Amino acid sequence: MAFGTRPEAIKLAPVILALRREADAFECEVCGTAQHREMLDQVLDVFGISLDFDLRLMRAEQEPSDVISRGLPLLMDALAASRPDLVLVQGDTASTLLAAFAAFLSRIQVAHVEAGLRTFCKYHPFPEEMNRRLTSALCDFHFAPTERARENLLSEGAPDADIVVTGNTAVDALFYVLNKGRNANVSSLAKSSSRLILVTAHRRESFGEPLRRICSALKMIAEQHPGYTMVFPVHPNPNVRSVVRLLLSGIKNIRLMEPMNYDEFVALMKEAYLILTDSGGIQEEAPSLGKPVLVLRDKTERPEGQEAGVAILVGSEPDKIFDETHRLLIHEAYYRSVASRRNPFGDGRASERIVEFLKERV
Repeated sequence: MAFGTRPEAIKLAPVILALRREADAFECEVCGTAQHREMLDQVLDVFGISLDFDLRLMRAEQEPSDVISRGLPLLMDALAASRPDLVLVQGDTASTLLAAFAAFLSRIQVAHVEAGLRTFCKYHPFPEEMNRRLTSALCDFHFAPTERARENLLSEGAPDADIVVTGNTAVDALFYVLNKGRNANVSSLAKSSSRLILVTAHRRESFGEPLRRICSALKMIAEQHPGYTMVFPVHPNPNVRSVVRLLLSGIKNIRLMEPMNYDEFVALMKEAYLILTDSGGIQEEAPSLGKPVLVLRDKTERPEGQEAGVAILVGSEPDKIFDETHRLLIHEAYYRSVASRRNPFGDGRASERIVEFLKERV
């Protein structure tokens, strides 16, 4: 099991817990590349997981190429020491591709959680689209969250017998936190307004002008809807933090906050009336909570959300973001029609399906 970022840890944590419940069948070791040091540690604490191998790749303002070039020899050494039968990776980050490539070079089988998501546009999202495609080429087993993801893999030549549709483990993680009662108290935020709008924006493709346009839209929403409070946990990456704090600080009904623990963030999602995000995982989690999502991206590798009517793609153009937000805020019947639709991304049992498959094949 190898991961390096907060989203990977969130989505692999339920799989780790499921594997450890099957201790007679599996020995599960966890390797963290840890390019998101503090945010990764928060997630591990929520799920009670510790690292067996910690590569400590965190560096200020590093690029994905730095993670791969510095991490490859370290991960090769970890694999040589452990010699696992299988390396499990998740998603679309530099650490996903790094771990899959290191396992391939070590002639170790690789399985990919959340496999088969595609926009079929090389640079959208960047670099995630190509991280996913290259990882798929290196993998032996593919855990597709949806039937569409399975079809994408089949079209690329992956053997049908090596693909299983599982649902998305993000939903498993969400249910774990909800069922364990680890919802942090957000009453102080709720008291600031009758309704909250949750905002996240951190992806590399949003850096620069797209993020400035998103901030412009948020200012418009804040001005036109003073009865709502926008809560924006700001990612520590300086490409995000510097722009957001410059453009949004001091606006009365916009609360800029430090990144939250995952259980705190789940509590905030549950409290929110509406979510605006460029995140992939939130597109999968929010529908289980009945929260409409406006996706701050030009393309998404999760079109199932749009097709199901639980997510609306708005890009980074201020007018479009404002118009769709305004529509949801003032038309209650329309809001209810979006909020009441079924989550197409899973039922909370993806980890169980992954473990059952691994029992048969590894």
